[in-house]
Amino acid sequence: MTAQLMHRRDLLRRLCYGLVAMPVLHACGGSDLDVESPFDSANPDIPADGWASGGTAAMIAKASYPDPFTATPASCLLVASTTQGPCTTATDLAREDISEGLTGLPVRLALRVVTTRCAPLVGATIKIWHTNLEGSYSGQTPNPMCLLDQAYGAGNFMRGTQITDANGVAYFDTCFPGWYGGRAIHIHFQIKSGNMSTIVSQLFFPESITAGIFASHPEYSRFGQPDTSNASDNIVSGLSATERGRMIFDVARMSDGAMLASKTVTVTA
Repeated sequence: MTAQLMHRRDLLRRLCYGLVAMPVLHACGGSDLDVESPFDSANPDIPADGWASGGTAAMIAKASYPDPFTATPASCLLVASTTQGPCTTATDLAREDISEGLTGLPVRLALRVVTTRCAPLVGATIKIWHTNLEGSYSGQTPNPMCLLDQAYGAGNFMRGTQITDANGVAYFDTCFPGWYGGRAIHIHFQIKSGNMSTIVSQLFFPESITAGIFASHPEYSRFGQPDTSNASDNIVSGLSATERGRMIFDVARMSDGAMLASKTVTVTA
């Protein structure tokens, strides 16, 4: 890894220290995918070498992906909210594919938003943003140090918004994020609905999945293992293991090698 890349990763780490977690969200537990599937995240022995490469264009079997939300959540459990950080932008781009054609492990991201009674929140706007595989954000951010290359300020990769459907669900097509110093790999999200207060938080990936990808995936292994685990991440390290667990995606590998990452969150005004 080059000295310039390491320097900018360290600057990103420093920018993100000091953010506080406040409980204003809930997460409904459990994936509705078949836990007996050899591709399910419940299996800690999932190898990484079956993951696809080449970005969202590699999702050739998307029509066959299962619905991760077939069951109504039985209960809703508290999960932490965080500040949005210095790497957001004012731009809201309504689109499903947020990759802008960049390469990486393709991810079909599914988010379900429900009320405190676990009823679907229809017509809510979900905004997400995260890094590319290099660990860089894009766009006109409040701090240019969010960009590993200043040329990335002209793009808006890995950013977008979608509206929840009648089931409270929205989908995004993207690529698995990269890492920068001091942070576990994460995806930021923001939810707005009518007069409801803006909800901002972050979601993380299972450690075994992340480790496998950075160990052997041809597009990620050159960056080495992330220097920060979910447990030591500076945003959520103060939470209990149980609370951190509520911020972890349910992950499954699809027949074409893409990742299906899903989560149900419950909003409170």
